[in-house]
Amino acid sequence: MRRPHIRTVAVAIAVATAATGLAGTAFAAPSTGVERSAASAAPNATAVVEAARTAAFAHASATGVSQGDELHAQDVMIDPEGARHVRFVRTHNDLPVLGGDLVVHLDRRLGYTGVTRAADHAVKPAAAKAKLTAGQAAAKAAQAAKGDAGSARLVVDARGGASALAYQVTVTGKDSARTVVVDAVTGKVRSNTPTRDEFLSPKLLDALRERGETLDPATGTGSDAAVSGLVGSHGAGAAAYPSAAKGTGKTLFVGTVGLTTTQTSRGHYQLKDPNRYGTETRDAKGSYTEKFSAGTKFTNTTNVWGNGKTTSRVSAAADAQYGITKTLDFYKSTFKRKGIANNSKAAQGMVHWGKQVANAFWDPACTCMLYGDGDGDLFKKPLVVLDVTGHELTHGVVEATANLQPTFVDSDGNQYGEPGSLNESLADIFGSNVEFYAKNTKDTPDYLIGEKLGLAQKFLRRLDHPSLDKLEGTIDYWSADTYYTEVHAGSGVSSHAYYLLAEGSGKKTINGVNYNSPTYHNIAVKGIGRTKATAIYYRALTRYMVSTTDFHQARTATLKAAKDLYGANSTEYKTVDKSWAAVNVTAANTPSARH
Repeated sequence: MRRPHIRTVAVAIAVATAATGLAGTAFAAPSTGVERSAASAAPNATAVVEAARTAAFAHASATGVSQGDELHAQDVMIDPEGARHVRFVRTHNDLPVLGGDLVVHLDRRLGYTGVTRAADHAVKPAAAKAKLTAGQAAAKAAQAAKGDAGSARLVVDARGGASALAYQVTVTGKDSARTVVVDAVTGKVRSNTPTRDEFLSPKLLDALRERGETLDPATGTGSDAAVSGLVGSHGAGAAAYPSAAKGTGKTLFVGTVGLTTTQTSRGHYQLKDPNRYGTETRDAKGSYTEKFSAGTKFTNTTNVWGNGKTTSRVSAAADAQYGITKTLDFYKSTFKRKGIANNSKAAQGMVHWGKQVANAFWDPACTCMLYGDGDGDLFKKPLVVLDVTGHELTHGVVEATANLQPTFVDSDGNQYGEPGSLNESLADIFGSNVEFYAKNTKDTPDYLIGEKLGLAQKFLRRLDHPSLDKLEGTIDYWSADTYYTEVHAGSGVSSHAYYLLAEGSGKKTINGVNYNSPTYHNIAVKGIGRTKATAIYYRALTRYMVSTTDFHQARTATLKAAKDLYGANSTEYKTVDKSWAAVNVTAANTPSARH
């Protein structure tokens, strides 16, 4: 589950170049397929940022930028076919603006070509001075979230169709944290949302308890062909330490796999991958820490990690490390993306987090994955399944790009609104792609999510026919009521559109799994293949989506992406349009007013 999290505004620029599609994709325009380094591209990026910022103010009627606004670049994307895109976050009179993000689009000559913006109104708040003190706001936040409040900071809340001066407060409990936004004039709580991305929503956990269903997925130590081909050695005769070494993971869910580890000295190893930015998994040892440095390092003298059973604390760590590194490899091989935030930094995970925690999280506070061991009742094993990791780390990718946010949250922590549903959908789409990339024989690549969890319905969600998920009540098609649908249930709309784009409608069998995808009004769709479909959705996410993007705007974003990659008259472009129509998202039924 995605939670709203407002990062501190940063002026540093992450340059993403040529990350437009998957390896092997045929583009409509010439593509070098080569990614520049941030260092070599920096001067060019600076010019692009300044041109985009100037264009944003010059075209204020379109971009919504006004006096008092400052734009801070997050990403500069330079496409090989010529377009440039700069993603900005905004401050107003030096206050961070929630929902003020925008992407300015330029041509190769740095001429303005358009904008994608989150707020469709001016971000200047009606009131310029707060009536509440920071202490009063913190007290209200603590009461609302039932925890200990941190310091309150003034922000402009431009979400929800209007702007207001507000305080933002982080409230922490023993095993939870929430971000609370309090109106600085009225004292009303404007939002109260979890700060962690939980894989299993409160609604789903309640449904499982009501059914009396226990999740106890099978484990084993089966072999897997993926052990070979790793960089490094077992370390005999290594000239210097630390050095890369070939290790073996005996996991809970994907058999025996190869892991690149770090040899720290002769005969001593650490579960840390020096070839993937130092990506590492540690042991939280039952603590609720959000500091990765507080986790205990996994070390041993054999370079064999785990025993395929829960009797070894290291088995879950082997699953986590395998899933995290495979996710990194998928994004780098497919999109030239260097790490979750595309900044060549490590991805991190902590297993055995908390006590009797039946969930897994993407946690922005430590920019890492946290895996609970299960509660021993509802869920009896650590949630370290491959597609769970791919799903949750993709929330990190979304956070670093469009930063899609739910629209509202109920008192139980369930999230609602189309941007949040789109976020969950993208996590499912790219999480399933991690499986296809890994090609692990113990976890057959498929369009199912959570099929290894041991659920009675044999999966948690599925992309081909979302409504077969009866636990969450996932939907196949868009309607006006989708706005009021819990985000995991609502994710079915765009997940279904993606599947239809990739594989088409009707019956088919892929990797031994049977699919039968229906469509709205029985529209027949012929798929263009997973490679092209995934290229289009990634391009749309990184270039044309912002924090408030809904399903109709996602349709527009994917059409723009398809036009970029394959041309406006291409089969790919026309199939994108048809795939959205097949889930009842069309230009004709676009809501006249947006939430």
